[in-house]
Amino acid sequence: MQVRSEICIIGDGVIGKTAALAFAQAGLKVTLLRPAAAGPSASAADAWDVRVYALNHAAHALLSPLKVWDALDVSRVAPVDAMSVNGDAAGALAFDAYGARVGTLAWIVEDANLNRALDAALKFASNVRIVAGRASALQSKQDGVVVQLENGDVLDADLLVGADGGQSWVRSHCDIGFDYRAYGQRAIVANFSCEKPHRHVAHQWFTADEGIIALLPLPGERVSLVWSAPDALATELLQQTPASLAARLAAYALPELGNLTPLQPEAMKSFPLALVRPHAITAPRVALIGDAAHVIHPLAGHGMNLGFADIAALVEAVAGRDAYRDCGDARVLSRYARSRKEEILLMQLATDGLARLFTVDLEPLRMVRNLGLNLVNRLPVLKRRLIGHALGKKL
Repeated sequence: MQVRSEICIIGDGVIGKTAALAFAQAGLKVTLLRPAAAGPSASAADAWDVRVYALNHAAHALLSPLKVWDALDVSRVAPVDAMSVNGDAAGALAFDAYGARVGTLAWIVEDANLNRALDAALKFASNVRIVAGRASALQSKQDGVVVQLENGDVLDADLLVGADGGQSWVRSHCDIGFDYRAYGQRAIVANFSCEKPHRHVAHQWFTADEGIIALLPLPGERVSLVWSAPDALATELLQQTPASLAARLAAYALPELGNLTPLQPEAMKSFPLALVRPHAITAPRVALIGDAAHVIHPLAGHGMNLGFADIAALVEAVAGRDAYRDCGDARVLSRYARSRKEEILLMQLATDGLARLFTVDLEPLRMVRNLGLNLVNRLPVLKRRLIGHALGKKL
């Protein structure tokens, strides 16, 4: 079987599905490659997904016209109205929606909830063809790109979009090099109920010896933990019971949230943290988006938002091309790469800098970084600019 389309997307996670819908809405014919063993996302369950995203206003602006936002189960979406950031001493920084003059700073959405909404929208996307299979080879030609599947099928397109994650098959088969640095940390994720109302405040603590701890609001009196812990500590934490983990968090959570109780003892997960910086996000007839184009530390919660911004920029570059150029034209891809260069670099530098800054336990440096938090908290113009960048919109 040979399938011809204008856009071929490899990677059927959140980023790949969203890109397929966005290109289809722009009037383009899309092929989405899904692993043969995969199917639609699992049906709704009462259990709370430990993998959550803090989606900003730019993500909302992308998902709304795609009919994805309205398809979310709103009972499982929590707004973030304020954020409290604490250093490892007296340093503190606070943001709130009122000061930013917006309704909310962000929304906490479960991975399963978002995938269900995307799957529902894809059922009505007449321009999207989902093909099951696994890619085995690709060839970029002057007039298009060809992807060979293991079963012998062929996908032919003007543009190939790599949305296949941090260990991207597309990136490796395009011979795009990358810089990789492990942080020596693992992100531990779990969900808890909290004794006191969280009032839609996201809490974050930067510590030199225990890593970076974030407790994000979920609907009701529940919170989602993202603990970026040094490897040795992560190993210790993963060997503990969820109740013991909750007790250890009490030193941070008790004043504001009270005692924590594990929601799902069996649902604690972890994954290693690293910085991945590809040397390019395009190749002939190929564009990378999402984690295939950049992997950053999760301390700012903007990995998914960065991927959504990639989609918006790539669709804009393709849709705005000259009539005589096809979707994979070199000038179209060059425009996309230029439009993303600054934001990706700034986010990489910011997250990497903060992650490294708070891993050094030297008293002079500890004083400087906590002084920095307090200084930013007292400078309205700088603070407003930071909030705007986090929201994905100008304030």
